[in-house]
Amino acid sequence: MKKDEYQPRIYRHWVEGKDLVGFNVAEKETDLYIRAASNLTKKARRLMLKYRGQIERYIERSPAFRTSLEPVSVPANAPAIIKDMAAAGQKCGVGPMAAVAGAIAEYVGRELLEFSPEIIVENGGDIFLKILKTRVVGIYAGQSPLTGKIGLEIRPEDTPLGVCTSSGTVGHSLSFGRADAAVAIAKSAALADAAATAIGNRVTKPGDINQALEFARGIEGLRGVVIITGSDIGAWGELKLRETSL
Repeated sequence: MKKDEYQPRIYRHWVEGKDLVGFNVAEKETDLYIRAASNLTKKARRLMLKYRGQIERYIERSPAFRTSLEPVSVPANAPAIIKDMAAAGQKCGVGPMAAVAGAIAEYVGRELLEFSPEIIVENGGDIFLKILKTRVVGIYAGQSPLTGKIGLEIRPEDTPLGVCTSSGTVGHSLSFGRADAAVAIAKSAALADAAATAIGNRVTKPGDINQALEFARGIEGLRGVVIITGSDIGAWGELKLRETSL
């Protein structure tokens, strides 16, 4: 399947959470699949529009924020989500929009915690979660034979947490690499998103995995990373891989 062809988001159900209520809210490029203790669709949509609006209005004033592939500086009075995206880009050496999906997932998810003790927000393969019991996040790696075979065990005491994925072979997001999956874990979902992009950009063949892992070690605040290219896999950091049957 070509990268720009439609691909069903089957990975949306690859986070253990059948005991939670699932619902979807979407606006333009933002498409959130959320699981919570109850259906919070109206609240989630309001929050999604709130943070999309902040980003859109900032881009109107500073168009380079959307187009830059390099880190950018933002003023001290910028909205918090804008400052988090810019900071994530600075740490990872990428443009701030590399963090947009993770940032929106986190900002919506954190506010929804007022209404649900557990929240899982997925936004195009980028996840923010706060959980009360150990759950497994399956890793979707396109045509790799490892797709659906391994996952990350996430413990409640390690959350809130961002688990974000970049791919050079799946989806429409910009990537300069060919990794089937570059998964980054951080307390900040914006940082995890930017890191996944930066790490994935460095993998064009299996032989690049070790160099990309070394780069990941240098990103302040990153807790761990998993890279999959075909049948090859590399991992580093505070993470526990589990066999899955998703």
